Amino acid sequence: MRAAALFRLVVCALAMGMWNAGPASAASCESLAQAAFPDASVTAAQVVPAGGGPAKDLPEHCRVAITLKPSTDSDIKSEVWLPANGWNGKLLAVGNGGWNGNVDPNALANGLRRGYAVTGTDTGHQGGGGPWMTRPEKLTDFGYRAVHETTVKAKALTSTFYGSAPRRTYFQGCSAGGRQGMVSAQRYPEDFDGIVAGAPAVDTTGRASFAIWVAQQQHRSADSYIPASKYPAVHEAVLKACDGLDGVTDGVIESPRACTFDPKVLECKAGDGDTCLTAPQVETARAMYKPAVNPRTGTAIFPGLERGSELGWATFGGPQPLGFGSQMFQFMVFNNPAWDYKTLNFDEDMAKVAAIEQGRINVLAPDLSRFGARGGKLIHYHGWADQQIPAASSTRFFQAVESKQGGRSAFNDYYRMFMVPGMGHCSGGPGTTSFDMLTSLEQWVEHGKAPNVIPASKVANGQVVRTRPLCPYPQAAKYSGHGSTDDAANFSCVAP
Repeated sequence: MRAAALFRLVVCALAMGMWNAGPASAASCESLAQAAFPDASVTAAQVVPAGGGPAKDLPEHCRVAITLKPSTDSDIKSEVWLPANGWNGKLLAVGNGGWNGNVDPNALANGLRRGYAVTGTDTGHQGGGGPWMTRPEKLTDFGYRAVHETTVKAKALTSTFYGSAPRRTYFQGCSAGGRQGMVSAQRYPEDFDGIVAGAPAVDTTGRASFAIWVAQQQHRSADSYIPASKYPAVHEAVLKACDGLDGVTDGVIESPRACTFDPKVLECKAGDGDTCLTAPQVETARAMYKPAVNPRTGTAIFPGLERGSELGWATFGGPQPLGFGSQMFQFMVFNNPAWDYKTLNFDEDMAKVAAIEQGRINVLAPDLSRFGARGGKLIHYHGWADQQIPAASSTRFFQAVESKQGGRSAFNDYYRMFMVPGMGHCSGGPGTTSFDMLTSLEQWVEHGKAPNVIPASKVANGQVVRTRPLCPYPQAAKYSGHGSTDDAANFSCVAP
């Protein structure tokens, strides 16, 4: 027992960069197979030559696979990739998406190309939502424990391989990965020096509930469903009403909250067609923008989509509910794969969700102060036109942090959020959706250069066709009135 406790102390000291027992020497890749952990085992440690792995442009690296068992029902698969040459001295952990249980080789490869030692995890299960969601320890691993345990082990393995601890440790993820970043900042503020959290699913259960809410609205009658062929007409009508509100007509709504478009303007005058909405479809379209609510109390459960998201409505508004939402209720809540989404009661059943979730997968506590107090930096971003996680879930979280901590001045030196006009879920869309949040984070953490603006561009056919500044929320980019509207130099960030 004493030996195990001493080993844990050494591992933690290595991971925190505090072990100063004299100069260390680097270890071979193969020798990492012998690394011992009280609750984990190395299952592979092999040199991957240059050009090997998931892409031919990857440098030579050491791939370490580990299995972690922090509970008796845990089986977490993780990997650590260590550059053989040119290590930048830092460790990057990468996030996941949806319920998906897999180590993402593409995300690892992107970090490796930048010179990072990089790590990722399958969060304790394989594949998407399923029977594993009925098991509390599996939910805990998915919710927060897998990323933390993986990061601790990755720090120790990196220290052993290079003979010195990583001087900085970062996290980058979007969607479920963004949620992982947010929960790390709250639960384990010592794990990372900097976090990039994109479109974070901070209210995972609320999002799943909204998916069922929309499905019920879409299919409340034989006439209420909006086919995808009508989405372009709705989107064009939104742009016609709101595109120019920011002073620039460019196919992008800069601040959707200023848009009050009502689908009623598209109501068919006679007959039906792809350029208009029937009266029942008008009500469905209105519902897409509204929050899911408890019908008895009127309490909002989860916010609706923003105006400008219409081209992506098939995500929530398809013939069947979004799989992410159905799976949560089928397995986690009711343990019934044959559960019918039309039976969900948005009063009684929400209590069942809360009783099972118990803080395992949601990140609703608006307190990032411990992360800020130890010097961490957090960049949070979200696309205004996100079709999978409504943007208001992020603005609502930001406002809750602001209220909890007494104003932006209390956290502006360690937490900033950037809303991306015209961007869908994590990427894509007509806006300036190409940007490098990780470099901005590095500048903030390592050089104290806070991101007052993040440069962004729109790329078409491999060419940059537009640049714009991304502004810290609640600021937005405003055109000066002079020069090209495709040049960021002619825009500035202004408060609403």
